[in-house]
Amino acid sequence: MAWLAIDRTSPINEADNGPALSDAVRQRIRSFFPRYETKRAALLPALHVVQDALGHVSFQAMKEIAELLELPPSQVIDTLSFYTHYWDHPKGRKVIVVCRSLSCQVMGSEPLLAAVKEHLAIDEHGTTPDGAYSLLTEECLAACDHAPCLLINERLHKCVKPDQVSKLLKDPKNAEIPWPRSDLFDSPPEKGPSSAADSAELPKTSDVQEMREA
Repeated sequence: MAWLAIDRTSPINEADNGPALSDAVRQRIRSFFPRYETKRAALLPALHVVQDALGHVSFQAMKEIAELLELPPSQVIDTLSFYTHYWDHPKGRKVIVVCRSLSCQVMGSEPLLAAVKEHLAIDEHGTTPDGAYSLLTEECLAACDHAPCLLINERLHKCVKPDQVSKLLKDPKNAEIPWPRSDLFDSPPEKGPSSAADSAELPKTSDVQEMREA
C-alpha cells in the first residue's frame, strides 16, 4: 500500500492573491467561539464553513484559520489532511463518493466504480474538465443493507448497478435531498432579550465529566 506524502520542504505562498477569508466568513467562524472553552475546538466547524464558502480550503485559508484560532498552521493542515471530506484544491460542484466496504465489494462496488470512472473519464480524486463532478471512494458509507451504494454530495443512492451509472449522472437532480440540510455549522442564533432562555449563555461542550453524567 502506498501512502501519499506531504512535501513540507517546498514553500507554498498564496498570499499574493490576497486574503482567502472574507469578513463574513471570519465572523461566522468567530460565532462558534462561545460554544467551546477553547478556540481550537472550533477547528472542524471552521473548516466546514470555509469549504462551504470557497469550495475548498486553500493553503492560504488554512494559514488564516490558524491565525483566527490561534493555532500553529501545521495543526490545521494535519487535521484537514486526516479527513477525506476536506479538499485543499478545487473540487467539482458535485462529489461522487463510491463505497468500498466489504459489503459493497461483495455486491459489486468495483464494477460500479469502474463504470463511474469510464463515464466521467477521471480517476479517484479527479475532477471533470467542466468542474461538474469529482470522484473519490470511502471505506464505508454506513449503508451496507443497500450495497453497492454511492453518495452524490449528500444524497445516498442505493443498490446502484453499473448499467445505471450513465442515467444517474445525467440526472440534474441526482444531488438533491428531500430534507433541509443540517444547521450544525450555521452561526448560532443571536441572543434576544425576550426571555431568560434567549439571553442564556450557550452551553459548553468540552467538559468530559458532564457528558458522562448526561
